[in-house]
Amino acid sequence: MRETITSFFQSDDTGSFLGRSVLIFSQWKLFLTGVTNTVMLVGISLVIGRLIAIPMAVIRVQRVPVLSSLVALYVYVIRGTPLLVQLYFVYYGLSQFEAVQKSFAWDYLREPWWCALLTFTVGTSAYTAEILRGGILAVPRGEIEACISVGMSKLSAYRRVILPSAFRRVLPAYGNEVIFATHASVVASTVTIIDIVGAARQFNNTYYLAYEGFLAAAVLYLILVFLITRVFAHLERRLYRHLKARM
Repeated sequence: MRETITSFFQSDDTGSFLGRSVLIFSQWKLFLTGVTNTVMLVGISLVIGRLIAIPMAVIRVQRVPVLSSLVALYVYVIRGTPLLVQLYFVYYGLSQFEAVQKSFAWDYLREPWWCALLTFTVGTSAYTAEILRGGILAVPRGEIEACISVGMSKLSAYRRVILPSAFRRVLPAYGNEVIFATHASVVASTVTIIDIVGAARQFNNTYYLAYEGFLAAAVLYLILVFLITRVFAHLERRLYRHLKARM
């Protein structure tokens, strides 16, 4: 049956584009699985990565002895090595250690989905930490002095003034990080995960096509990026509305 459908669409020269478009839509469940896995991997890793990045950024800004150097090394290593290499190390490398195999983590690390999630989380936490560090350093000195003048503790100042101000300032840069993380998630397909690219590759292999599946994947990524940009544009309008009078 598969060969019959494939030969029909490939032999119909006048309607091949329409025919292959219909073929792509007929496999909507496969591409929906790819979109779901991509969104879940990227979304969860961004949330956890941001939670990890906040204390790392504060440690860097406060120059906490020893910890600041360790965080700087962590950020340098993660930003200095390709995401694909990191994923291969987690997926193929950690399984070589007996301590890992005997730990509770092995129940998760032997599954490619969890390996990809761990890799993406580590990667985005390093980039987000640097983005937040820049945002904290960009907070006007006057806001910090105002916190000191009213007797705020350092923790309260960060929680109520410094971090919210930094988040607003880095919102455009963080939006780019979300888009880059979405694009970088394509490496998940290299460890058998059916993400958007994995779905496209499976589609092409099933129907012996060259590029149609990847064209569909490109359209899906364009849609995701459009939605991401709209969300961040909405956030910018809400968070920057107090500056409209100055513009």
